[in-house]
Amino acid sequence: MRRDEDRTDDFEERVTHALRGASDEFPPHSADLVNRSVARGRRMRLLGAARIAAAAVTVVAVGGTLTATDALGTWRGTGGRTGAEASAGAPGSSAPGSSGSSAQAPSSISGDEMVRILKSLLPPGGTVSAASGQGSRSDGPEVWPRAQLTYSTAAGSSGVDVSVARLSPGLPADQQGASGCLPVEARPYDKCTTRRLPGGAVLSTTESFTYPSSDTGQKRWYVVLTTAGGAQLTAQEFGGGGEKGATGGADPLLSTAQLTAIVRSPAWDRAIDALPARDGAPGGPARTDRADGARLTRVLRSHLPRGTVSDVNSGAGLVQLIHDDGRGRNMVEVDVQYGMTALLARRMGCAGAPDGCEAGTLPDGTRIKRVRTRSEKGGPASVWLVDTLRPDGRRVTVREINSYAESTPVTRPRPELSLDRLQEIALDEGFFTS
Repeated sequence: MRRDEDRTDDFEERVTHALRGASDEFPPHSADLVNRSVARGRRMRLLGAARIAAAAVTVVAVGGTLTATDALGTWRGTGGRTGAEASAGAPGSSAPGSSGSSAQAPSSISGDEMVRILKSLLPPGGTVSAASGQGSRSDGPEVWPRAQLTYSTAAGSSGVDVSVARLSPGLPADQQGASGCLPVEARPYDKCTTRRLPGGAVLSTTESFTYPSSDTGQKRWYVVLTTAGGAQLTAQEFGGGGEKGATGGADPLLSTAQLTAIVRSPAWDRAIDALPARDGAPGGPARTDRADGARLTRVLRSHLPRGTVSDVNSGAGLVQLIHDDGRGRNMVEVDVQYGMTALLARRMGCAGAPDGCEAGTLPDGTRIKRVRTRSEKGGPASVWLVDTLRPDGRRVTVREINSYAESTPVTRPRPELSLDRLQEIALDEGFFTS
């Protein structure tokens, strides 16, 4: 593996090309995964610049070719290139305490409608560009309505996006969604306030940075409104343009008060009504294709070496925890998804990516991608991951960081578990069966 001292003068140029290539390599996450990834930050000090329903987690290798071992079985590796993952009152009521949910989802809303609503709530006198939206759907993977655009005035530009989601019944609110202020250890430069509104709704307002480990660079402001009924609407804004589209420290054009007015607007009623029911929600069909968080935790812990486990955060399809073998804390997470064959079509290889990724196929047809990366959250941590896709569409991704958060100082020289161990974990059928 190449070391920092081996970098040449064209390093910045190569990294730029690597990032561009990386952003095309992986498909976007499901919106549910992004919501749960935000929860990772609250419970495990791992929240980065996540975007509800449209996060982009770029994976860029720092060099070196991964070596297949006996753990691969009869692995047919393709070798030697990097993968990346890119994935992004009550809302909808002027009464903050309203539930924001209905027994069923009798209506739907299109991406174009989401964009029109967001445009109608922006201050007059500005111009809109690069607008796109995503409508609701109740079949297949959960997709939450969202809209994003660039809003410009004579004073500059801001990237603005809004998403509407429903939290999972039965899980504590602080284990999902994006409401609440995060620990200062994870977000030392955030200016955050949280208050409960009449009726039980919770409003959180945060002024932060796109890279939260620094108090410089592009500013990110966001407001999250969560109703007592479990609906959640998030409005976020990036100064100077889209997320990571600017390096300066200009303030976003809209104040947090204006963002608050956006999420509290009754114009979102239709989007709230169109939200698909979550597991356990009234009127929602029973879902059998959801990996139980308690089971995921048991299986993951069975693979860990002797040590201490803390900061466990588990929910449907996701578990994250901190493991310390006596040599420093190490975050490990497992994400389980179903029906991912179409979404991951042609995405499990390493073609077109920089050096540092290895991909292959096992005899049973399971496709595997193994990647070593540097954290792109602005911190020094390393991120190692193994992504697996079974022929029936079940996907298991195992990921670890040599710290308790990507944006915080490393707590050990390198991640604790080898890629072979991560692959062993990812292939465990226990995630799907008792």
